[in-house]
Amino acid sequence: MARFYLDHNAGSPLRGSARAAMTAALELSGNASSVHAEGRAQRALVERARESVAKLVGAKPASVIFTSNGSEANAAAMHGAIAGAALSEDRKLQKRVTRLFVSGIEHDSVRAMAASLMESTPGLHLHEIPVTSEGVIDVFALRRLLMEGKGRALVCVMAANNETGAVQPLTEIVKTVRAEAPEALIHVDAVAAAGHVPVAFEELGLDYLSLSSHKLGGPQGAGALIVKDSAPFVPLIAGGQEQKRRAGTENVAAIAGFGAAAAEATDTRALRDAFETKLKAFAPNAVIFSGNAERLDNTSNFAIPGLSAETALVALDLDGVAISSGAACSSGRIAESHVLTAMGVSPDLARCALRVSLGWSSTQNDIDAALASLKRLLDRKASLAA
Repeated sequence: MARFYLDHNAGSPLRGSARAAMTAALELSGNASSVHAEGRAQRALVERARESVAKLVGAKPASVIFTSNGSEANAAAMHGAIAGAALSEDRKLQKRVTRLFVSGIEHDSVRAMAASLMESTPGLHLHEIPVTSEGVIDVFALRRLLMEGKGRALVCVMAANNETGAVQPLTEIVKTVRAEAPEALIHVDAVAAAGHVPVAFEELGLDYLSLSSHKLGGPQGAGALIVKDSAPFVPLIAGGQEQKRRAGTENVAAIAGFGAAAAEATDTRALRDAFETKLKAFAPNAVIFSGNAERLDNTSNFAIPGLSAETALVALDLDGVAISSGAACSSGRIAESHVLTAMGVSPDLARCALRVSLGWSSTQNDIDAALASLKRLLDRKASLAA
């Protein structure tokens, strides 16, 4: 049976350029930390990839720290900021991070790390930043939260949501944070956004930014954290590699593939819009989440009332169509989305949520197959109800 893959936000198929870069890297011997010729050849691949990743997000190559994935990058940023602020300021209480701001739509890795930091960091207070019904961070609410308290803040927001595709107003967020809390640190999770919308690390004035290879068509097992030169940072994994900012022998092949994928981008807006138009033609009651917000060009999160996500996913998979019910971070479980909950979506509708996400390999045939499968499913459902 032919397969039609529409779950690129969970992981995009490996690009040909990334595969070629990885194959070339695997032909080499040595360790990138060694000084002999073999080691220098490995190091050259890592540094070339570092330049490519830095260029993708408008950062300096020296600011790039390679990690194993985006979740590690998020954890390293949050731990690094809080531990680094306490250490770099000679333990002056007023310079420590005492307030952690996390929006209601952040990735599970950010939410989990926030919970862990709350348990391990005395005096740290967690504040959830509300979002609008369109899944966009409420900048006015963020301003109020910043003004209401005292103490240095770490603000963690995503550039675009991985479930709904809603693009966040980073320029406004950064301007607000800098105005109301000048000493605050800002971490942006750009895993879903990179390659789809412009992200300018230096221009925005961010302190930390997270990326992941396999969302771009690179391999799994590689990610990156961008850290501003002056930002406090203590490694999550201490050791000698990555300029003593992340220990462990570099996964050179994965990093090389990451660099190759970072050099390419794909605009899939036309396919997404065509999918939603045709979906509405036979399912006029379909709800497009964040449909009135600026969204990633590749993401459509929708629900057809009365059609459970579990039923739809099984039926589409049997038809050879791979989509999802949201983020792929629940060990294969179908659970109610915290993102939709934060947006005020009712539990009944949230349980019907499905996500189509496109990427570099997506074609009109993929879209047509998904639509045909959904229509057959709805027709069967209507026939049984008649």
